[in-house]
Amino acid sequence: MENNKNTSASLHVESATGAAGATLPVLDGSMGPSVIDVRTLSQQTGMFSFDPGFGGTAACTSSITFIDGDEGVLLHRGYPIEELALNASFTETAYLLLYGALPTSAQYHDFCTDMYTHRMLNEQIRNFFNGFRRDAHPMAILCGTVAALSAFYNDGLDVSRAEARDLSARRLIAKIPTIAAWAYKYTIGEPFIYPDEAMPFSENFLHMLFARPGNHYKVNPVLARAMDRILILHADHEQNASTTTVRLVGSTGANPFACISAGIAALWGPAHGGANEAALAMLESIGTREGIPAFMEKVKDRNSGIRLMGFGHRVYKNFDPRAKILQATCHEVIEELGLDRDPLLDLAMELERIATEDEYFVSRGLYPNVDFYSGLILKALGIPTSMFTVLFAVARTVGWVSQWKEMSEDPAGRINRPRQLYVGEKKRSFTPMKDRD
Repeated sequence: MENNKNTSASLHVESATGAAGATLPVLDGSMGPSVIDVRTLSQQTGMFSFDPGFGGTAACTSSITFIDGDEGVLLHRGYPIEELALNASFTETAYLLLYGALPTSAQYHDFCTDMYTHRMLNEQIRNFFNGFRRDAHPMAILCGTVAALSAFYNDGLDVSRAEARDLSARRLIAKIPTIAAWAYKYTIGEPFIYPDEAMPFSENFLHMLFARPGNHYKVNPVLARAMDRILILHADHEQNASTTTVRLVGSTGANPFACISAGIAALWGPAHGGANEAALAMLESIGTREGIPAFMEKVKDRNSGIRLMGFGHRVYKNFDPRAKILQATCHEVIEELGLDRDPLLDLAMELERIATEDEYFVSRGLYPNVDFYSGLILKALGIPTSMFTVLFAVARTVGWVSQWKEMSEDPAGRINRPRQLYVGEKKRSFTPMKDRD
């Protein structure tokens, strides 16, 4: 971030208490719009800014991810998401997000070797699972178990030490897939499958999900690559709700496991991490191809309350750059598994065709987004909807720990403490209960 000292914004405010003015510096990033630095606004005017939802507020500086929603651009450390998804592995992308540069072959080998050793969980954590009901949601198990990791790996809790921060970041990326897979196995009553240090990230994850003792499960490379792409495309997405939660909790100096557990809790919200599950539920509610026209008419009726799930995006105004990659991947998976006659997938393809040709949706930029295709791919892979948000968390852990490390290493960092616009009662005197009757 650069402070353009030749540029400033002048503000003149008139209120019931009088007039006030402020001169505020304008800060320029390396890309994207400039921002007005309002840190001295209250000192100069006695007022705070008001921005519910923080949609117009830059809460931090970051060099990790850049998004241009109008142009459909998503960059990680300057690299377009399309190039990473088509050419890099998830582990290579994780290294990039953590350290700011793509690894050399030697760096990549060392990183993978180290990460493989961190996949295993302390054996006592197996007992932790027994405290959950068998019908517990996998996200509940994931959230609770990740928070409990601080009781097992306390040598990485001193966030003031760079070595400890790095150790915890690697542990979280490596161990959360194991916890996620075990959460799934626990809810379906199958034995836990231990991680295999010889397998790449996504292949190992699929193996832990679907292998059983004695069945010699072999991961299909097409499906492993599809999983790798899903993970890459969900790895980080700037200052979204869960990432902001991780940074907020991290600003207090909380241990990294607590911070990531808080991020998982935020992701669990249906408005954030449950969009692909909602898209699948929408398809099931439509039922058949014949039901699409009537459904689309309801979507166009603003009074119907029916929304087209998996289309459009709050940030991307034209198209989601991640969706194009997953669209091709979705078709690859369907062809590989011979699912072209699956009624639900067939329905999805027809809905996609109609929506992308209908002027109503095209003019509003309601193109299929990453959630539309990721839900279809996960269903094709045999992953139940209860695990969809868990898969999202496995991917986003890379972004969370990268953002957490960046926040922790910022010399200008301070505890986050938003202000408010108070609309409650004014000061009043206490009345004894006998006088209130």
